[in-house]
Order: sequence, then structure tokens, then C-alpha cells
Amino acid sequence: MTKAKIGVQMMMLKQKVEETGAYETMKKLHELGFRSVEVSQIPMLEDNVRELKRASEDFDIEITAISAPLEPMMPGREQENLLDDYDKIVADCKNLNCQFIRIGMLPFTKMGDKQKMMSFISQAEEMAHKLANDGIKLYYHTHHIEFQRIDGTFLLDLMKENTSQLGFELDVHWIHRAGVDPASFIKQYKDRVALIHLKDYRIGDLRLTDDDFQDMSNFFNKFTNLIEFAEVGEGNLNMPEIIEASIEAGAQYFLIEQDDTYGRDPYDCLHDSAENLRKMGYADWF
Repeated sequence: MTKAKIGVQMMMLKQKVEETGAYETMKKLHELGFRSVEVSQIPMLEDNVRELKRASEDFDIEITAISAPLEPMMPGREQENLLDDYDKIVADCKNLNCQFIRIGMLPFTKMGDKQKMMSFISQAEEMAHKLANDGIKLYYHTHHIEFQRIDGTFLLDLMKENTSQLGFELDVHWIHRAGVDPASFIKQYKDRVALIHLKDYRIGDLRLTDDDFQDMSNFFNKFTNLIEFAEVGEGNLNMPEIIEASIEAGAQYFLIEQDDTYGRDPYDCLHDSAENLRKMGYADWF
């Protein structure tokens, strides 16, 4: 079996970093057995970058990727971005000995407008080439919005067809939520998918009250919104099939992410995901 690395997307640990600091958060991930992280929604302030670097060295945890948008996500939002803060972001990346910078999603200002989306794709490809000259790979992370059809073609496929340097961090939960089979879709992105996001897809409990039976709009709202982000192995996705398809496509890093833990401690969720992956046969990837 090809050996890859299983790590953590730190977005789900944002509150932990705020409470205990980046160093202690990384220490806990070390205790859980992880050796790779992707940094997202952790402000890249001088103190955080220094503590991430120190923890990476002390606990032998690779900073696999950091996050930066191509441009601010919405008008008027001050946000470190590649177009305006290129030198600083590249310096952070190199300081952390990081291979990848990933764009988290399409800017809100581009959604729903083909011309603007195609312009974004062109800019992202140009930025990918620029970063490649600095020894860094640029990747784009997917949700379900990229499975909108534009003249009969998925937006994500338009991104692939109109780029060569840009890579894609495919998120298996969001692919499934878009109504597409993750394993077969990932194979179509062979050699463009070094990074894969692992999160499961679960149907939650339908918890009704007497009020829901009095107002059927409440009932149907609950009935149609049962989809949850689940710990790996605790939902309905065939994770071994997905992981093997990803390896076939060239995946090197599998990063666990859970957008909502529904009141559970994120560390407990990560523990369960890790244990399930070990039981599936991936223990030596930690």
C-alpha cells in the first residue's frame, strides 16, 4: 500500500488556538498521533507563526499547507491576500518549511457570474505559476458551489480545463453533498490532487417538538436539513474506497476536517476519526 500522511485541518481548532495558543494546540495534536497540519483561519501574526514553527520542530509535525485567499472574500473586508501581501505570505510559507498555499474558496463577489468566475480562474493560474517560481504549490479547496453547472459543465471542471499549474484540494464531504460520487470524481483529477480533505457525511437525528407539528414549516425545515459533518468513519461515505481512489490519483496528504462538531470537543472528534482510520488499515500513515 502506498504510504501517505494523515493530518489535521486546523480550522476546526481555531477556538483552541485562541484559548491555549498555537504551540499547545500542536502539542495536543502530537499526543493524538498526528504529524501533519494545514493552517487555516489561524491569524498569521508574528507570534502565531513563531509558535507554529517552534511546535513543528519540537513535535515533528509538518506544516503541510497554509491558507490565503487570492483577494479579499468580500468588499470592504481587510484580509491578508496573495494579490496584496504576496511577499509576506511567501515568507511565512518558507519560514514554516511549507509546500502548499491553499485558497479556501471562491470569493463571494465572483459567485454566480461566469465572466467573473473565469477571470478568477485565470488569476489563480497566473498566481500558481508565480508561486511555482518560488518553490510553492498553489491549491484550490472545493465546496459544493463548484459543482454548479456552467453551460452544462461543472465550474470545477472549468477550473481544471483552464489551468495546468493550479492544484485542487478535493473535499470528499462536499463532493458527496453536491450529488457526485467522490471516489470516481477524484480519479478524474489524477496528478492534480496532492491534498484531500477527509470528513464524513452523516444524517442526523430528527428531533421534533410539539411546536413542529403545529407549524409544518418548522417540520419540513428540520426534515430537509439533517445533513451533518461527521467524524471519519462515523457517517455514510465509503472511506477506504475514497482513500484508495485518491492514492491512485496521486494524493499525498489526507487532512481531517469537521466544519461543525455539534458541541463535542474537537480533540475528541479528531481522536475518533484517527482511531477509525487506524482500524481501516492506515495506522502507519500517522
